[in-house]
Amino acid sequence: MRATGKHAMARCRLMAVTAALVVTAGCTAEAPSPGEAMSPKARNYLTKALDIMETNSLLSAEVDWTAVRRGAFDRAGTAQTPAETYGAVRQALRDLEDQHSQFMDPEQTGETLSASAEEDVVPPEGKMLADDIGYLALPPVPSDEAADDYVRRARAAVSKIDEQGACGWVIDLRSNWGGTMWGPLAAVGPILGDGDTGAFVEADGKKTAWTVENGTPRQYLDDWGPAQPLSRPMPSVAVLTSRTTRSAAEAVTIAFRGRPDTRSFGEPTSGAPTANVYHRLSDGAGIFLTEAREADRTGHVYNGPITPDREIHDDARDLSSHGDQVLMAATRWLSSRPDCRR
Repeated sequence: MRATGKHAMARCRLMAVTAALVVTAGCTAEAPSPGEAMSPKARNYLTKALDIMETNSLLSAEVDWTAVRRGAFDRAGTAQTPAETYGAVRQALRDLEDQHSQFMDPEQTGETLSASAEEDVVPPEGKMLADDIGYLALPPVPSDEAADDYVRRARAAVSKIDEQGACGWVIDLRSNWGGTMWGPLAAVGPILGDGDTGAFVEADGKKTAWTVENGTPRQYLDDWGPAQPLSRPMPSVAVLTSRTTRSAAEAVTIAFRGRPDTRSFGEPTSGAPTANVYHRLSDGAGIFLTEAREADRTGHVYNGPITPDREIHDDARDLSSHGDQVLMAATRWLSSRPDCRR
């Protein structure tokens, strides 16, 4: 029987909807799955890298992983080798927006992890300033392997200045852009003092303390041994920072936060007070993934640039300035402390 009027219109609408569903279903079935155009090796490599990020990232709970994965596979396109996915891995790390995670290819990873003291590591600089104020500049050190000579030189300088009667100390972190935190922490350990000086704080709240014992980070006592104690334990300390001070150097900055008779001078730090963990990929490339924030000895957790107690534009290299204003402010403060008053 032929339908007419409203019944006919309803049937037409139903047929139209059914046809649309059939067309849509057909299109969906034909859409390629993520990574379909990639070789299995490249697809597995990228999948593993993304799995590492999603499982371990400090900000994992805040990330739209469906979008990140889709974007990564779209960027990888028809990649046939792991190397052809590097751009996708790098962009996925940028999409985490933690401002610290990074990817290194096999050559870069090897150079970073095996850096030795002979490979362009600037040694620490120690000297006695006017008014019996000790000065220790701590440049970056790229790896623990490169830190052996660094720690030895710094400790020798500290002992020599201490023997000359230093009443207070300037710790200069303005040129330190990162690397490993443990070498600089061991270098400055006799001045910093023993105890829990800070902590890593993971996304779930788990804390891992930075414990200094006999002037050395506890886990490195077998490597670097105990430091020579100062003749004046727990002296007054001025910490200098700049916008270059980053990553591991920010951790050393944090280790001095909350310490008695300590004050910081200069510019806010770069803003990456977080901890990266190395994950090796199958071809030797590395993901250095941000997995924890950092807290000082009082429990305060840092996020972003660390503002010094006394903010001063770092004009040490400005020829029109009247000397190093940051250092001058620090030494004036130290000269006012009880141990340095004349």
